[in-house]
Amino acid sequence: MGKKLLALLLAAMMLFALAACSKTETPAAPVDGDSGKAEEPAAEPTIGEIIEESLKKPVDTTKVKESVDKGTFKVGVILVGDENEGYTYAHIEGVEAAKKALGLSDDQIIYKYNIPESEVCYDTAIDLVEQGCTLIFANSFSHESFMWQAAEEHPEVVFAHATGTTAATSKLPNVLNYFTSIYQSRYVSGVVAGMKLKELMDEGKVEDPYIGYVGAYPYAEVVSGYTAFFLGIQSIVPEAHMDVTYTNSWFDISKESEAANALMARGCVIIGQHADSTGAPSAVQAALDSGKTVYSVGYNVDMLSVAPTAALTSAQNGWDVLYTEIIGNAMKGEAVPRNNTVTYNVAGVKISPLGPSCAAGTAEKVAEIEADLKADKLHVFDCSKFTVGGEHLTSYDKSFGFEGLELIWDGYFHESELISAPLFDIRIDGITELTAN
Repeated sequence: MGKKLLALLLAAMMLFALAACSKTETPAAPVDGDSGKAEEPAAEPTIGEIIEESLKKPVDTTKVKESVDKGTFKVGVILVGDENEGYTYAHIEGVEAAKKALGLSDDQIIYKYNIPESEVCYDTAIDLVEQGCTLIFANSFSHESFMWQAAEEHPEVVFAHATGTTAATSKLPNVLNYFTSIYQSRYVSGVVAGMKLKELMDEGKVEDPYIGYVGAYPYAEVVSGYTAFFLGIQSIVPEAHMDVTYTNSWFDISKESEAANALMARGCVIIGQHADSTGAPSAVQAALDSGKTVYSVGYNVDMLSVAPTAALTSAQNGWDVLYTEIIGNAMKGEAVPRNNTVTYNVAGVKISPLGPSCAAGTAEKVAEIEADLKADKLHVFDCSKFTVGGEHLTSYDKSFGFEGLELIWDGYFHESELISAPLFDIRIDGITELTAN
């Protein structure tokens, strides 16, 4: 875990502790031994208290260390796709980088490809346990419940799940979540898009700063990403507005292409995405080649191979940092936090190389924004930078699944700090969801 995140988590613990200390407790009524009265049951802990307690109880990796000492250590990796799907390919690259950094052999990593978000995930996890894996990863959102089912049956194995949210509230001692602070690189990619949009407006090629976004599902992970992207654009072009359409699939080349085409038909001149294929960038390249003024910002992988003049950049995860840290610490028997994330400070997130169509001055602007993120001078979800129903938020404790957990303090929404996965599910002004279910 990066030093910055650790400091943030400790600060969060202090905030919860101060909140707990400030509560006014009603003294328990005296119990009359002859009256048969019983004391009132203790109040259920709040979600904040549960998470605070989880911060004190990291995952014990002693059994993993024992397998290392015995020479039997193996890592299982459950993947929703394969190397042909951008999101999964990025995870594979991350695991391979960790393998090299930690001196692991090929036979110590067992990959399971194209595992759906169903009971098949549970069966796959059990198979990996039976093959001797003492540390098992899964990379897709709805793998989580099946991973935890296997974890309950095998307390000697550590189960790690990317994009999930329930490790902190689970009573299982051998589960953890991990995710990057991708919202930061989403914001930076939005700045890149904003620079291009401003150039097009200054040149008179675009009058309406209309952005389109192809999303997979209306989950917090996607909402957080498209909002960060939009705020990055608005930091350059304040009057920008954006429509989001959903494919209801993480990976569907045809649906993503169709969604991009529909947004371009509405007049969108920049198309962003939180979907895992090259469908949207390819559609944008075809439209640009046909004479339309439109550009693309991708996700996961560099899209220049499929959109050489349309692609501006892609928001990317540095999964290698997380895999190296989690696997390396587990191998040494060191405790691993229930929630793990990485930021720009340790190359945990990044953008891909800038495309040839980027506006002049973009590289310099990106360097400035990245420096501010690393120095904690810029907070992506600064509440002074957006409104909801025309009002600036000062409090938010309604994130789905975490009702009662305050996520705004010091003037901004603290994304990926208490829980590694995104919790920002606020619909802000300036963005319209076209097909959310």
